[in-house]
Amino acid sequence: MRPVCSMFSQLLQMFSRVEFEQLVRKHKAERHARGFTCWGQFVAMLFYQVGQAQSLREICGGLACCEGKLRHLGVREAPRRSTLAYANKHRSWELYQSVFQSLYQRCQQETGKLRRWRFRNPLISLDATLIDLCASLYDWAQYQRTKGAVKLHLLLDHQGYLPRFAVITEGKVPELVVARKLHFEPGTILVMDRGYVDYAWYERLTEQGVFFVTRLRCDANFQVQEERPVPQRGGTRCDQIIHLGSHWYQEKHLLRRLEVEIPDQPEPLVLLTHHLQFGPTTLASIYRERWQIEVFFRALKQNLRVKSFVGTSANALKTQIWIALIAMLLLKYLQLRARRGWSLSNLVALLRHQLFVYRDLWTWLEQPFEPPPLPVGAQATQLALTWA
Repeated sequence: MRPVCSMFSQLLQMFSRVEFEQLVRKHKAERHARGFTCWGQFVAMLFYQVGQAQSLREICGGLACCEGKLRHLGVREAPRRSTLAYANKHRSWELYQSVFQSLYQRCQQETGKLRRWRFRNPLISLDATLIDLCASLYDWAQYQRTKGAVKLHLLLDHQGYLPRFAVITEGKVPELVVARKLHFEPGTILVMDRGYVDYAWYERLTEQGVFFVTRLRCDANFQVQEERPVPQRGGTRCDQIIHLGSHWYQEKHLLRRLEVEIPDQPEPLVLLTHHLQFGPTTLASIYRERWQIEVFFRALKQNLRVKSFVGTSANALKTQIWIALIAMLLLKYLQLRARRGWSLSNLVALLRHQLFVYRDLWTWLEQPFEPPPLPVGAQATQLALTWA
């Protein structure tokens, strides 16, 4: 039997220590550190996410209980609560944003052959979700008079449903403020909801060669230029080529307006897109894929620690959310690599009990309920007892 380290240590092997230290020096994250490294902070906060700890006391106590197994994690000893809280408050969260981007590139390369979308064009969903906060504790994140919030803006890559890019802002920041700053490769299909209505932005996306699919507002002004034939099946009511805008302002480029019937819904779904070649049924299925980003937000909030926080400063909160996104990338990667059909909630629930078990991670993913093989010496002893 090949000797292995703990499963938590095997998860951490996804991160290059050399690259991690280069990012630490780049962001000067250990400029005032005295003994407690950024790697130790990262291990502790990742244990908080994957191990489903509830507080700083559980993080430090849980690691202290496994004192003899921390050597494989690259950590000398479990941190104290005050030390971990100070690091979360003062060490730059940009370090973990860079770690997230590095891990995404690696996961994308290793799962590139597992295409879930049948077109060559990359499909990306854009959306944002609110994370509610207590207004008295998080006074820097004012959202309403008695409520605080931050907003997580996310790009979801539908090739593996991996989070591709994220921005954390205060709750009052509109989605379009972040969306206008994003850049997409030509040929990308971008799907979004009605929260991103901006005719000038649509025009800029069209000029960049980015195809977008969104919903058209009911009060939008447009002029029909052409009526296209619709298929008899698929529930498409109309397929029109339009100029978006009123008589005093019109977009330069032609757009496409579709009305698609939805089962159990009295009103049809009105879609707007720049793509003139795809069929109505294909465009409707593209917009249906947008629901995957809602599924991602729900899984993030239900399975990881992004609704309760172990620090009240803006830096501590952003650090925790970025490490939650890193943990989500790891879990999604394990899902894609495993031949067994894992649900994310079941994977999180079972993995948290196996973090410090000395067993091969990839074998456990395929056969989680099989007992691990005995060591060679134990097999010989057991055989001798059997013959005796």
